[in-house]
Amino acid sequence: MDMKYTSLGSTGLKVSRICLGAMNLGVKPERAAEDTRIVEEALEMGINFIDTANGYARGRSEELLGKALKGKREDLVLATKCWAMSPNTGGKNNAGSSRVNILRSVEGCLKRLQTDYLDLFIMHRPDEVLPDLGKNPAPTEETLDALTDLVRQGKVRYIGSSCYQSWKLVETQLLARYKGFEKICCDQLKYNITDRFVEQQILPVCKKYNIGVNVFSPLDGGWLSGKYKRNQAPPPDSRAVRKVFVDFESPDAPRIFDILEKLEPIVNSLGITLSQFALAWLLHRPLVTSVIAGPRLIEHLRDNVKAVEVKLSQEIMDQVDKIAPPGSGINKNYSNYYL
Repeated sequence: MDMKYTSLGSTGLKVSRICLGAMNLGVKPERAAEDTRIVEEALEMGINFIDTANGYARGRSEELLGKALKGKREDLVLATKCWAMSPNTGGKNNAGSSRVNILRSVEGCLKRLQTDYLDLFIMHRPDEVLPDLGKNPAPTEETLDALTDLVRQGKVRYIGSSCYQSWKLVETQLLARYKGFEKICCDQLKYNITDRFVEQQILPVCKKYNIGVNVFSPLDGGWLSGKYKRNQAPPPDSRAVRKVFVDFESPDAPRIFDILEKLEPIVNSLGITLSQFALAWLLHRPLVTSVIAGPRLIEHLRDNVKAVEVKLSQEIMDQVDKIAPPGSGINKNYSNYYL
């Protein structure tokens, strides 16, 4: 398999089109050997972009990566995130986009990842998403000033955001231009065939300012994995049973099942899996830099990575637009603060 690479936004940093998402790594300590093998195989496949966060598995994701990447650090683009889901201490200041939380969080991330620097440090969410922080969010100037200091200190190479509102993305670009702050080079966002909400406002802003787009939840929490059928019981170990991301009883479920059923003949004609098709569709979208695959099992990684070799014609892309129109999707997790 021939991995593909591209530049991250307006930077010269080269990243693989498939990014290894580490949210599921380190969750179960007894699976450390299996999780480490996922990391090793991802590197063997040519993936050089790895994404984690200080809150994943309460820091154990970063710790596992720190051990697994020993001796390989210089070849990789390592990204982690700072926000509320932090294993740090600090009471009322252990959350959000304030200078104190950012500086404290970076030190913890560096220690757990066993590295002297982070290639990409991402603000996990805007403060507005938390009830307490949203009442008095940290000023964007404070956030960018702290991040700029980290870049100048050599602890961070590039900075990014995740799920920032369209107005806030614009604000970061203007502050960088007129106040000399470091520029956010990429935004990490939820985007997939069944949820194209970000096409309404977020992606046009990313295009305007050449902000890289790193996609999470490319399978919409599992809906696009190929394991779910209308009027059929979900697999016993699936998220649908626990109603985590996938809920057959949700108001949006009929719409999603309609999409899945219309996609099925297209996917079958290509001889690939639905998950590979979903990732390939994103890789064919003009603004997408990298798609984050967050495998729980090594079989998931092997399936997902094959998407880089899938070629989709314009005719097929047009068919998807008819099945799931541009800008469609409820995105109930984000629409309340994207606007």
